[in-house]
Parts: sequence; structure tokens; C-alpha cells
Amino acid sequence: MHLSTLSSIFAHESGVIMRKIIHIDMDAFFASVEQRDNPELRGKPIAVGYDGPRGVVSTASYEARPYGVHSAMSIAQAKRRCPDLIIVPCHFERYKEVSGQIHEVFHEYTDLVEPISLDEAFLDVTENKKGIALAVDIAKDIKQKIFERTSLTASAGVSYNKLLAKIASDMRKPNGIYIVHPERAMNFIARLPIEKLWGIGPKTAIKMHEMGVFTGEQLRNISYNHLVQVFGKMGKVYYDFSRGIDERPVVISRERKSVGCERTFLEDLHVKSKIVIELYHITLELVERLSRSKFEGRTLTLKLKWDATTQITRSLTQEKILRTKEDILPLAKQLLRETEYETRPIRLMGLSVSSPTNDEIVEEKLPMWVEGFLPFEVP
Repeated sequence: MHLSTLSSIFAHESGVIMRKIIHIDMDAFFASVEQRDNPELRGKPIAVGYDGPRGVVSTASYEARPYGVHSAMSIAQAKRRCPDLIIVPCHFERYKEVSGQIHEVFHEYTDLVEPISLDEAFLDVTENKKGIALAVDIAKDIKQKIFERTSLTASAGVSYNKLLAKIASDMRKPNGIYIVHPERAMNFIARLPIEKLWGIGPKTAIKMHEMGVFTGEQLRNISYNHLVQVFGKMGKVYYDFSRGIDERPVVISRERKSVGCERTFLEDLHVKSKIVIELYHITLELVERLSRSKFEGRTLTLKLKWDATTQITRSLTQEKILRTKEDILPLAKQLLRETEYETRPIRLMGLSVSSPTNDEIVEEKLPMWVEGFLPFEVP
């Protein structure tokens, strides 16, 4: 499938591309589904995740959050913070089913729907099936229908682009609506911590802090040339975002860029023979996924995680398509030899194939990791 950029757009008098964009984000989705389906869990602090030595919290209910329990936290730490925390295993197929119901609601208003995950999506309602003039009224209708059909609440952000709609949906959680009007966007961005802007992760934030940039307004005061000099191509993005400019369309389908799978081990691997055996099994799983998805790529990437914060990747690109165990396993072993695996215990290991064969310039395409769903806990 290829990118479809069918979003309807119109020009604002300021020159900024204007649309009517809604970002819907379900409230504590996995945990809320569990509480809905099991009345005994309602009103209690719960966390969805694997209850094991290396389990992590996938979603925490709102009752658990005042204790400091949040997504990606280790289960052990979550239990220390909230002794009464109830750990509920993940029921992924059930969440997919409910997500399908939610997307049926979206498509009653527009087919310009960009799924971000099971529990969130962007909608372009510039032109909508019901002819509703105000995007906020559409957002209210969608929230109400989702609740009527699933008994779950959602939060909505409404604005003229994806950047602001996404930030807005987080402003009045749970079960809220927040609107960023075009005429108020500059003031809204000015007050935001830079970490709220898309594309600014912890490392970039540290670099910006070193430059004396902590808010959107301070970022706006940095010249275009200086941002590009420091951050490369992303400098232009940050320059635009600080001014409320985001021309990314709502994308209704995405071309798959890679296929991958990984395993997190209950105990760190440090014996060479066991590491090679695990690499073999991951290779077999990857081959099966490639066959099932009919994906064709030329770049193999090995991912290793030594501990909770340290991971590395190694990649090799071939002229031929990587399909079979015979294609992949020797390359995987070669990549493994390029690491410190013999001296550092391994917590996680993964393989992915990327660089689709229809990419025009293979060597310029960076592999994008798509995490597989193996029956193992998340690191």
C-alpha cells in the first residue's frame, strides 16, 4: 500500500494551511476495557501488563495514577508505589475488537482516519459525511457514540493541524475536549514545554535546554538558520511547529517499512550457545512473519538491549531480497559478532527486515523498527 494523502485543505489568510483535525485518544484504554468487562475491578487501582520479574505496565487505570504508576514502568516498581495494585494480563484480541467498534464510529463521519494505535487516531473532518460545520460538534458526537456503544470514554483535541490536535487531546483528560483556535495558537504554543512538541524527545530536549530553550516561545526566538545548523532537517520542523505550522496530512494508509520480532528474556543471556540458539529461534519467527505478510526487504537489523536503558542496533543491506532462514541467519550471526555479546549479558534480542524493494534508493532508507507481537513480556 502507498501513502494516501487525501486530506481536504484550505488556506487561512495568514498563509498557514488550515484544516479541521480531531485527535481522539481513548482514556486508559486497556485498563478501562478490563474494568468494564470485570465489575470487580471498577474503582480499584489496576495495571495491565505481564506480572513477572521483567514485566512492565502497559496501561494504568486512573485510580492507580495518583500513586505515580504509569505506562512503561516496571511492574515491581509499580507495586512498590501502590501496594494494592491489581495486575491484569493483557487481552490483546479483545482490545482489537473494541478498537474496531470505535473506528466504525469514526467512519460514520469521515473516511480520512489515520490510526496511530489501537486507542488513538487522527480524523480530518474538513469535509465530513454529515455536513456538520463545527469540528467540535463532531468531536462531541463521536465521544457520545463511543460511550453509547462501548461504555468507554475518550478525550478529544480539535485544531487546524495534527500537531495541535494531538497536544490538545491531552489537556483535559479524562473524557474532555480541548480546542486550539487558529487565533489562539501562538499563545498556546508559547506556554508549552518543548517536550510537548512532536519530535522532541529526551535527548533533543536536553540539547535545547543547553541552548536556554524550555518553552515554545523561547524556541520561536531561535533563528531558522541556527535551528537547521544544530538539528539538521528537523530544525525546519521545530521552526514551523513553534509557529503553529504543521502541514502533515491525515494519512489513511501506510506503506509497511519493515517486519520484525523480538524477545525479552526472563534472565539475562550470557552463555554464547544460548544466545545463538535464541538468535536461531528469532530468525525462524521472522521468516514466518515475512512469509505471512508477503513483505520483501533487503536490510537486516539486529537489536540488542543490555539493560533497561542501553540498546544497540547493527544493520546490513544486501542486493538480494531476504526471505529464508538461509538468507537471514548467516547475516544475523555476522551482525551479532559485531557486538559485545560475549562480554555483556543480553536482556532483549530482536531482528527486523526493512528497505522495501519498491524503495527507489535503498541505501538512503533507514530501517524503521516495527515491533512484533511475540508471546513475551515487553522490556
